Amino acid sequence: MIYEDVQKISNAAVAKITLLKNHFGKYFIRAIMAGFFIAVAMIYNNVAGNLFEGSAPGKFIGALVFSIAVLLIVMVGGELFTGNNLVMAFGLLDKKVGWGDLGKVWVVSYIGNFVGCFILSLIFVGGGASGTADYFAGFIDGKLSIAPGQMFFRAVLCNFFVCLAVLCGLKMKSESGKFLMIVICISGFVLSGFEHCIANMAIFTTAYCLVPGLSIAAMLKSMLIVTLGNIVGGAVLLAWPLRKMSADQ
Repeated sequence: MIYEDVQKISNAAVAKITLLKNHFGKYFIRAIMAGFFIAVAMIYNNVAGNLFEGSAPGKFIGALVFSIAVLLIVMVGGELFTGNNLVMAFGLLDKKVGWGDLGKVWVVSYIGNFVGCFILSLIFVGGGASGTADYFAGFIDGKLSIAPGQMFFRAVLCNFFVCLAVLCGLKMKSESGKFLMIVICISGFVLSGFEHCIANMAIFTTAYCLVPGLSIAAMLKSMLIVTLGNIVGGAVLLAWPLRKMSADQ
């Protein structure tokens, strides 16, 4: 990355904390909207999987359509926790924001994303969930029983992919370029079966309403592990080396 790109991302970090401090309500609504968009992608992905009965083509189509989440966030606007892992870490490494600023943006965007995912997932369930109850029952237990180590590293890899998509959304100048790179990056993590904490908010909310006997403790444990893995993937595995390889002026 060239120095100008680093400055662009660092300036985005400054803009985020400035908006949060000066216009909390506006920032929180942006975080809720990002949660809406992730829930839309979750719905689209799982309906596609159910429609094709879990087949290989269904999995591929589901991975492609999940890209709508980041496309909407980049092109319409929204504050996504996992994308903020990259942006705020860049700002911290570039000494444009402090640890407190980073923590505030992460916490508020995380809570806002949950609110958005929760609301839209409940509406999805209230609308009949497009007949996907059996589909959710078929995969949710396996998702919750992934070994903690595997779950963590799947989360690390997931946000590496997601933050690459966010980075391309910031860097690419044309709408077509943004579209192509975001679809490639996001479909890659979905197709690979990696773990995204915000997507899991929507999945777990929907599954809990549709599948009897799910353990709240198991879902909370999964959320903790995946959230930590996502932070490492975006802030450490991607932001740190990108910042170090960029030449200062």
